[in-house]
Amino acid sequence: MEWISADEAAGRLGIRKASLYSYVSRGLVRSEADSGGRARRYSREDVDALALKQRERKDPSAAVRGALHWGVPVLESGLSVIADGHLTYRGRDALELARTRSFEQVVSLLWTGDLEGALPDDPAPEPACWDTVRELSPVQRFTALVALASAADLAAWDLREAAVKRTGMRILRLLFGAAAGKRKPTRIAAGTSLAGALASGWGSSAAALIERALILCADHELNVSAFTARCVASAQASPYGAVLAGLAALQGTRHGGSCERVEALYDAVERPSDARAVVSARMRHGEPLVGFGHPLYPDGDPRARFLLASVAAEMGGKAMKRTRALVDAVGELAGEAPNVDLALVALARACELPPGASVALFALGRTAGWLAHAMEQYRDGRLIRPRARPRKRED
Repeated sequence: MEWISADEAAGRLGIRKASLYSYVSRGLVRSEADSGGRARRYSREDVDALALKQRERKDPSAAVRGALHWGVPVLESGLSVIADGHLTYRGRDALELARTRSFEQVVSLLWTGDLEGALPDDPAPEPACWDTVRELSPVQRFTALVALASAADLAAWDLREAAVKRTGMRILRLLFGAAAGKRKPTRIAAGTSLAGALASGWGSSAAALIERALILCADHELNVSAFTARCVASAQASPYGAVLAGLAALQGTRHGGSCERVEALYDAVERPSDARAVVSARMRHGEPLVGFGHPLYPDGDPRARFLLASVAAEMGGKAMKRTRALVDAVGELAGEAPNVDLALVALARACELPPGASVALFALGRTAGWLAHAMEQYRDGRLIRPRARPRKRED
């Protein structure tokens, strides 16, 4: 523990020494006699904590303005907001954007604030070691390709805003081409719809549904992957580094990786009539009902409602029978509504997309958001560096 004199402690707090002694008597500041026994010294940690509380009482907004800049884990962002059960991108309703706009327009909105902004024409870098990575799962493939491309793309270290957008488009085209390709990656030309190229590569006619899913996965406030990407960008890492950080976080089972767990629950319902028994057994064994519930949407995830309704409308009721039975069973027995993970799996199964398509859609859509967060963080210019606080001992 670091100790300071009474004069220094009082100065840090902006008080008289008599007030400092009062804080000590109330247990707010620890003190001890110095080595000579003639004076007392005071805990710098306690003094600084009190000083911070004083500043926040005088100006509560100071806690937000200094967020994450050696402070508490809160920061301001102009990208997406979740409020009253609604998700907005730069103030525009995400569901309406999914209904009426293209994925490229939403990327432009997140990156520039303008739906009609022109995106760069930069082509994707040539994928390295394709024969090695093509057999990996989609997100593992994305991770390997981004790491290899990062080493070869020297222009990626130009962190001026226009340059970052060009790098961002190279990354997006690289990943969409890798997801769409089978024996070799798909080359996506400038002006080609990313959702359309993905649907074509997957042999699917559901380009409109794929586009809606990409849009609704594009951003979601400061989720763990977006926050991680911002931390990395704040260190002035390249956009490739920010995307790699996002991909690493996304693979966790409590984030995008939960799609695989949702698939296991979905597949356990072999027939619609099995749904209640499967859900009941999971609950009895204490297993989580992944794909259902969301703490930010107590009345249900609007992205899931929108996607499930869209799939039912375009693919017909037969393709959604198992999904509807599972949703009804969980609603009846657990009182939980589906979230976007369940909707992505249902879309992939109804449209007969290739294995791993649900998490691939999540990752591809969210890459646009990670890059938007990186751009916002580069503009901010501050290092995200929270402070640690000693953990209280349990009795």
